[in-house]
Amino acid sequence: MKHLFLVRNIIIGSIIFLYSCSSKQPEAVAAAPEAFPVIQISEASATTYTEYPAAIEGIADVEIRPQVSGYLDKIFVAEGSLVKAGQPLFKINDRVYQEQLNSASATLHASESAIINAQLEIDKLTPLVQNKVVAEIQLKMAQAAYKIAVANSEQSKAAVESAKINIGYTTVKAPVNGYIGRLFKKQGTLVSGTDASPLTTLSDVHEVHVYFSLSETDFISFKTNYPGKTIADKIKNLPPVSLILADNSINPQKGKIDIVDGQFDRTTGAITVRASFSNPEGLLRSGNTGKIRLGLQHANSLIVPQAATVEVQDKIYVYKVSDSNKVTRQPISVTGKSGTDYLVNDGVKSGDRIVFKGLDHLQEGNLITPEKTNLATINK
Repeated sequence: MKHLFLVRNIIIGSIIFLYSCSSKQPEAVAAAPEAFPVIQISEASATTYTEYPAAIEGIADVEIRPQVSGYLDKIFVAEGSLVKAGQPLFKINDRVYQEQLNSASATLHASESAIINAQLEIDKLTPLVQNKVVAEIQLKMAQAAYKIAVANSEQSKAAVESAKINIGYTTVKAPVNGYIGRLFKKQGTLVSGTDASPLTTLSDVHEVHVYFSLSETDFISFKTNYPGKTIADKIKNLPPVSLILADNSINPQKGKIDIVDGQFDRTTGAITVRASFSNPEGLLRSGNTGKIRLGLQHANSLIVPQAATVEVQDKIYVYKVSDSNKVTRQPISVTGKSGTDYLVNDGVKSGDRIVFKGLDHLQEGNLITPEKTNLATINK
């Protein structure tokens, strides 16, 4: 039995030895670094935009007030209607002014008759004075009476014209094209030029003026960044501006900055700037608000997509890829935004490679496998 047990152990030991020799494990292969999309920084032209709160006014916002007093007989327009210059808007009762015209006309006729009488008196006395039948003083008095009659006639003519003007004022007409505002007076109301409220307002908005303000810092930047020696030159060289409406839609018409105020407001420390917009469809009205979007062109700027950055404690970083494919977290200095891109002036240079996506999976010094990414393709 001992002999059999010994043989069995030898056989088992041999099998274990042979198996261990035949099943030797190969050495482990190191895993490849994780792949990340990488882009190359380049220079390009870009436009940055700044937005300013703005107030909109028509080129003419007119209060319609009566120039004579009287009862309002007729109202020819409705609130919100579009009227043309010279179109009748209101009619004030003109009976009083018609009687004033009649009275002035009668006075004029009387004065014209007085002129005739005075001239007849002169004609009668002239030969008598020449023949020394009457004293010369009588002729001089007749001539003075003639001049008085002529003066009275001129005064009467002025009174007639004044009465006609007042009758004309009883029909209140539109001074400009535009839209009628609220009708503050109703038919039958006694109206006067001294009333606190006007009859209505009239707004010409075929073109609108949009006013916004620049702070002192923005104004200095405006003078520095835009071409031209004088403010007038800079205004001429300014690109068109956009108007963003209250619902964040963009007005279809582009505007042009045409006026910069002559002085700063001491209360607000800002200077007022005006842009004018064509408004052929009347979409914009006086009193509207919005924002002016002012663009600034930057040539040969370093462009970095915002998606390729990470913000930590108010600083913006990119992951820069070295020649050995090791990443380094690099702070950058941002001068502005253009769409979804940052404009950078420090921290990276043209030709540098940075990681485009997956930044939250990276740490300082990581090795990566770069996947070259075409930024133009991504932007499409």
